[in-house]
Amino acid sequence: MCLSVNELELKYGCNPNQKPSRIYMKDGSDLPITVLNGKPGYINFLDAFNSWQLVKELKEATGLPAAASFKHVSPAGAAVGLPLSDVDKKIYFVEDNAELSPIACAYIRARGADRLCSYGDWAALSDICDAATAAYLKAEVSDGIIAPGYTDEALAILKTKKKGNYNVVQIDPGYVPAEQEHKDVFGITFEQGRNNFKIDAELLSNIVTENKDLPEQAKIDMIVSLITLKYTQSNSVCYVKNGQAIGVGAGQQSRIHCTRLAGNKADNWYLRQHPKVLGLQFVDGIRRPDRDNAIDIYTSDEYEDVLAEGVWQQTFKVKPEALTAEEKKAWIATQTGVTVGSDAFFPFGDNIERARKSGVQYVAEPGGSIRDDNVIEAANKYRMVMCFTGMRLFHH
Repeated sequence: MCLSVNELELKYGCNPNQKPSRIYMKDGSDLPITVLNGKPGYINFLDAFNSWQLVKELKEATGLPAAASFKHVSPAGAAVGLPLSDVDKKIYFVEDNAELSPIACAYIRARGADRLCSYGDWAALSDICDAATAAYLKAEVSDGIIAPGYTDEALAILKTKKKGNYNVVQIDPGYVPAEQEHKDVFGITFEQGRNNFKIDAELLSNIVTENKDLPEQAKIDMIVSLITLKYTQSNSVCYVKNGQAIGVGAGQQSRIHCTRLAGNKADNWYLRQHPKVLGLQFVDGIRRPDRDNAIDIYTSDEYEDVLAEGVWQQTFKVKPEALTAEEKKAWIATQTGVTVGSDAFFPFGDNIERARKSGVQYVAEPGGSIRDDNVIEAANKYRMVMCFTGMRLFHH
């Protein structure tokens, strides 16, 4: 696979017909990565390099270990390494006796944002991958991982995944890319300055709402949201709670569709914590993906697909009671303390109205719409705290 330290030949590009394919350094320098196991592909490396930037910047901005779970060049989730609650452990399928380091908690929470979208993900860690993180990853369906290093025990565990073919990439944490970046489209080369914009707490000083009470945890959540958006295909909106993305709406042409998509994902994340969901009794030996799919269908309007006679017995020991629309609405209404970020301004107050339904109390967006007054008015109506960052975060 390796032609030289400057170049890696790949099997193919985005699709099997796109050959030849490689990654290389134009300036003739060494690649800042080492493939420790497996044979990563073109899209794997796109995920790896985007996700590494996200976790690196998140660690720098918060001082906390950070992790991301990427699929098709957008994060399914991202999080910092705060401790897991007992409910977290249950909904993320953490074994009772599992040892959990801060970086392991970060990845478990990142993957837990949207476990369906994280199926077959690319994992990224800001810190050295330890045995605790590797042990959790071993039980999940994942394509690969990038980190600044691996303990011997962690590497040994990861090398057992996918019949020994799991992709493990180590990146030089000191690598700094060139200031100018290039991209070819239809034979035409685009050039732009790299997006080095720094996202930190200082960016949150312009609070435009009547309520200006911004707790430290909300500041961290805003930073998680904005850095996640910086590496998400635009348009994008991200909901965050307690240092964890709980809903990412990526790649929609309409801002309100982003807000709805991310909000629906945040609602699904919260529904996994409903007592009826926590009480589901699964058959012995059920695979994690099957359990995730069953929960997703059970909490959706298509719940009859898993509760029909002759079907539920394949998944559950005891037939569950349906989770009614009224019960779901009442449960989601108890959600509070959520932050929402947007990669560009909210053009209308309808985004605030939708975000409120998912427990949003804090908002971070660039501002700059001709209808900013309407958006601020909507936020004031619900006593939200909203920061205008003044910086768009489009990513393509």
